[in-house]
Amino acid sequence: MKFIVILTDGMADEPDDMLGDMTPVMAAKTPVMDEICKKAATGLVHTVPPEFHPGSEIANMNILGYPPAKYFQGRGVIEAASLGIDIKSEDLVLRCNLVSLEDGILVNHSAGHISSPEAAELIAALNEKLGSERVKFYPGTSYRHILIIKGGDSDIMCTPPHDHPGKEALPLFPVANSAEAEDTAQLLCELMKRSVDVLKDHPVNVKRRSVGKKCADSIWPWSPGYKPDFPSFKDRFGVESGAVISAVDLIFGIGKLAGLEMVHVEGATGLHDTNYEGKAAAALDALKRHPFVFLHIEAMDEAGHEGDFLLKKRVIEDFDRRLLKPLYEGLQKMGEDYALLLLPDHPTPCRLRTHTRAAVPFMIMKKGLQADSIETFNEFSVKNGSLGEVKGEELLDLFFKL
Repeated sequence: MKFIVILTDGMADEPDDMLGDMTPVMAAKTPVMDEICKKAATGLVHTVPPEFHPGSEIANMNILGYPPAKYFQGRGVIEAASLGIDIKSEDLVLRCNLVSLEDGILVNHSAGHISSPEAAELIAALNEKLGSERVKFYPGTSYRHILIIKGGDSDIMCTPPHDHPGKEALPLFPVANSAEAEDTAQLLCELMKRSVDVLKDHPVNVKRRSVGKKCADSIWPWSPGYKPDFPSFKDRFGVESGAVISAVDLIFGIGKLAGLEMVHVEGATGLHDTNYEGKAAAALDALKRHPFVFLHIEAMDEAGHEGDFLLKKRVIEDFDRRLLKPLYEGLQKMGEDYALLLLPDHPTPCRLRTHTRAAVPFMIMKKGLQADSIETFNEFSVKNGSLGEVKGEELLDLFFKL
């Protein structure tokens, strides 16, 4: 049997007047998702343990069967793994955003979704001006990059920038939780302040400013940690092999640490303009090589962070029509039994423009599994689903064993 997990990042939301007191997924036309729902068993899953911040790194690790309390060492180190960075045991690894500031206010966590080539030029400039034997920047994708501090202390409080749009930046700078970490916190604050001068008049920003685009005004390091020790997905679940398909380094990093193949799709941007059809084709192709595929779609989450209800509704419809439809048709023609699990990792309400820890809907369609009476897939319909409420770390065990 083949197993596919379809993870619609941040798709869950809250009802809003703009959509007639519906959530974006309720308002969207999703005939394929609803057709699958009619053949599935449904429920709610708590993807974020109560002691953790509702980040995508926490939710996706938990969904993939790696409880964060045991395995989480920081988001940066996961993304660094996906980039093939050689991480030493003494390295403190941080996710490093490029962000937009205006008059000391954090206005955008993504530097206006800066392109990867533009960002690579800026990271090179940061390394030239701020890099040292101890400090090293590594380019990633779009606004998402890596900062490594050799000998750094992880006992610091760093604030995720996407959680605080419109807030004053300085009070959100890193703070040491212990005397031992004071040096690391001071170094990070110094790097953030100095990065403003490095980036201000860089040709990339000069050009972006001239055409009215948001600039990369500063670095923003967060989610510090050290190299984790993951058991392989095969050892964890007894599944021979698998693949991860995404546009996001975080997801690839979790997959790589778990020993799964990383499948990159040309034109997969993580935004509303992503290559939906290419991701569907890549998933079907990966299922020829592996019994398990984890297919991740980021666009809904980014629309939520932008606070754009109509865009989020549209990308959900695009996902249903351009990705889920050809994927579902391909699965039916595959000639093998398959099981399908579809869910978001967490809500990203447009009203809040950040993640919440509310339980999210999930559905499982599998040969021999009795469908329940739920006919439309959304945050509220599945509350009476036959699978009830499930802990995130138990979801894949349930998926494989049902």
